[in-house]
Amino acid sequence: MLYRLLFHAVLRHADAETAHKLSFAALRGLTAVPGAGDVLNRLLGPREPELTVRAFGRAFPGPLGLAAGFDKNAEGVSGLTALGFGFVEVGTVTAHPQGGNPRPRMFRLVADRAIVNRMGFNNNGAAAVADRLFEQRLGEATDRARHGGAGGSVIGVNIGKTKAVPGEEAVADYVASARELAGFADYLVINVSSPNTPGLRDLQAVEQLRPLLAEVRSTLDSEGQRTLPLLVKIAPDLADADIDAVADLALELGLDGIIATNTTIARDGLRSAPEQVSEVGTGGLSGAPLRRRSLDVLRRLRARVGDRLVLVAVGGIETPRDAWERIRAGATLVQGYTGLVYGGPLWPRTMHRGLARLVRAAGYASIDEAIGTAAGDMVDH
Repeated sequence: MLYRLLFHAVLRHADAETAHKLSFAALRGLTAVPGAGDVLNRLLGPREPELTVRAFGRAFPGPLGLAAGFDKNAEGVSGLTALGFGFVEVGTVTAHPQGGNPRPRMFRLVADRAIVNRMGFNNNGAAAVADRLFEQRLGEATDRARHGGAGGSVIGVNIGKTKAVPGEEAVADYVASARELAGFADYLVINVSSPNTPGLRDLQAVEQLRPLLAEVRSTLDSEGQRTLPLLVKIAPDLADADIDAVADLALELGLDGIIATNTTIARDGLRSAPEQVSEVGTGGLSGAPLRRRSLDVLRRLRARVGDRLVLVAVGGIETPRDAWERIRAGATLVQGYTGLVYGGPLWPRTMHRGLARLVRAAGYASIDEAIGTAAGDMVDH
């Protein structure tokens, strides 16, 4: 309630990117205080035993993770984990540093509980992010040695194409990022679906996607990362036939999963005034308006691949019931971004607590038991 009051009184009137930077800096500052992160994690982290999920050969403490785009440079993994996310996907990271598109480049459509961004993969580059992830992993190892315990943050790394790199060099660009970052990731995501890098979405066409995914997988295998899970993230704007083609390719190449979906370029059915939408302009839209299409894509993928791939659902997930709906439709993991912006720092805890109640109400002992047993339309219990 306090966050909602703050949002409507202050944050909604501030530049969206500035508000993001300030709030993220505050979180990093808080968790830099010795012991603060541990206290937050004990208070907010997923602790219901029924929420533990097994995916990619390891245990996730909860199925809700933070989608790529929030922590582009791996600067706040500890703080975001302490808020209660079961995993954090950093990035999108490119092989070379880049400043992204001109500001302003992030906007809120409050009436739709949505965000439009055209950030353009602004990030410090793969080498700098690898250095931060090395420090993150080193710190976690030191903590385990001192205080015992197991595990550590579950970190996915999302990589994309450097804007200045021509299309014919895209494969080498992705390979360079993968080679730099693979050693610090629990899974690696090939992002070919952002609308904010010219020509990027063309790489979703199977004839271009096949050599890209095959070369990244081959590079990981040759560099001792044979077991590192590799996923691809797709756009909600793909035609159904193209979704099927990507799913078939993922199976053919032995990928480990698909993330569905990225932001959309569509503006259909919005509640915001048309003049506001027009003023905001181009970019990828995330949040509540994406819910239905992302769910439809997820269901189509599930029907195509069954349980042979891990499906990660993202797009319009705001409530525990949204997350449960995705799990009942075949997702193993779910992600949020815009939900955190509108829901505030307690949102991950609220989501996991509510999701645990839904699991118990449905008669399941765990999320793992529920996954895949009734894929399709959500069943109310």
